[in-house]
Amino acid sequence: MNFLELCEKRYSVRKYSAEAVSDDDLRYVLECARMAQSAVNFQPWEFVVVRSEAAKADIRRCYDREWFASAPLYIVALRDVNANWVRSSDGKPHGDIDVAIAVEHICLAAAERGLGTCWVANYDTALLNQLFGDADHEAVAIVPIGHIAADCPFAPKKRKEMSLIVKEL
Repeated sequence: MNFLELCEKRYSVRKYSAEAVSDDDLRYVLECARMAQSAVNFQPWEFVVVRSEAAKADIRRCYDREWFASAPLYIVALRDVNANWVRSSDGKPHGDIDVAIAVEHICLAAAERGLGTCWVANYDTALLNQLFGDADHEAVAIVPIGHIAADCPFAPKKRKEMSLIVKEL
């Protein structure tokens, strides 16, 4: 499959089977995240793999949705608040951007392996940071990851026409 096909294949999965994610698949996905580019190569990220039943119960308190609870594991993407490259011309920090790039690597690598993901950003930020972050790391996203349930709906992607998003000068 080429890259465009992979991008078309990947979608926000909201129903997972009970089948566990293999250690090999998890290592592959995390290695792809590790290889992600970042501003000035600061790599301002840390990933917390949530697998234990106790930790899964905690993360589900941060985002209480039935579909979310069906995931067999989660990856919490954290930003190292001390390792952000900051653009000098306007003071814009790039840590969230860098973590977002790594999270998208996770999502695409999982799709390549036949796994589903969903980028979750609408969670209880204070609770998630209390449970999984620390003084030096702030949560940016939660990625539930697992095998896609047989009855999980897939809707064709709705995207704007190229002419609406690209300007040539």
